[in-house]
Amino acid sequence: MRNELPLTVIGNLVDDPELRFTSAGVAVARFTVASTPRTFDRETNTWRDGEATFMDCSAWRQLAENLAGSVSKGARVVVAGRLRTDRWETPEGEKRSRMVLEVDDVGASMTFATVTITRTARSVPARETAPDDPWATASPVRPTPPAADADAPATQAPF
Repeated sequence: MRNELPLTVIGNLVDDPELRFTSAGVAVARFTVASTPRTFDRETNTWRDGEATFMDCSAWRQLAENLAGSVSKGARVVVAGRLRTDRWETPEGEKRSRMVLEVDDVGASMTFATVTITRTARSVPARETAPDDPWATASPVRPTPPAADADAPATQAPF
């Protein structure tokens, strides 16, 4: 297992999420969250904004599609994921890197807004089952045991 740093960021979207698809058809959404700390100055009795931190984020698959269809620039979000480093080399041979939050989940912050949740319909492709798979025809209902005959000898429980 890689060394992964779990991280949660609360902030506002800098721009609309950019939804793209890989050549294999996998959805990926890239977006940036700005998180600005605020502190209360007791001497002036006012709030002061600190220096903003900008976090590049990427979400994949269904999360990416749901995100792109749900939030837009300025939305306050709670983003949870794993911090990783992207490394590459420029055409001039310079080595570059940047930190990216590989997103596991995104939620709308309800501190300053209300949210209506709508479940997305998922299409699950049909799967073939092995002909000898005993679970393929399993029922979600527990079978009832046969009634015990008063004249029959006691037997052990089936488990």
